[in-house]
Amino acid sequence: MSVFSSLFGASENQNSRSKDITWVPLETLEQLDEISTLSFEKPVLLFKHSTRCSISRMALKEFENDFHLSSKVTPYFLDLLEYRAISNEIASRFGVVHQSPQLILIRDGKAVYDTSHSGIDVAALEKQL
Repeated sequence: MSVFSSLFGASENQNSRSKDITWVPLETLEQLDEISTLSFEKPVLLFKHSTRCSISRMALKEFENDFHLSSKVTPYFLDLLEYRAISNEIASRFGVVHQSPQLILIRDGKAVYDTSHSGIDVAALEKQL
């Protein structure tokens, strides 16, 4: 890895992400119905990420490094730049104000917790489960 990559982050592709978390890519509006349904069986986590934002990249890396909740939540990943319409629908459907980066916990079809920026923390999320 180059010095530049180690300082500013490597590629944003799926393969560079943590092996401890298996993100489900959120790429269609229809998946929001699936998320609502699934959340009655197991909480669903939405991570909204801007691939052009260094703060978002830092929050994502820290979250992935600390993540150990695979058995407790189903994690979905939304690339905000690619799928802004989905982000807008999340805000409308779940009653959360759009932010980036943003972490939203869906349980029983409703947003029960959301946070952004420096508030994105695995320990804080775990307290909500």
